[in-house]
Amino acid sequence: MIHEVAILNIRTGTSIAFENAFVQAQPIIVSMPGYVSHQFQRCLEIPEKYLLLVEWQNLEDHTIGFRQSPRYNEWKQLLHPFYEPFPTVEHYEPVLVSFSKN
Repeated sequence: MIHEVAILNIRTGTSIAFENAFVQAQPIIVSMPGYVSHQFQRCLEIPEKYLLLVEWQNLEDHTIGFRQSPRYNEWKQLLHPFYEPFPTVEHYEPVLVSFSKN
């Protein structure tokens, strides 16, 4: 498993429209082979800043399977107009297993 991590900064005053566009875009990423799960979070301190965490089976599921798919163009049309600046996307792999108190 790998995690895609994207910090999404958007144009001021577009939060509601961006969140609505993400609701429309969400089924696209969920339908991709190798997709496992995702989280979409808004920053409390900076309302125009979001965090997107996506879990993929492997790196190529994201970089090739998703980004080179025909549906990626739909994703781009829905979300990319909001970004300011365009986000940097990074990929992480587990090093340690997390523990919980329970």
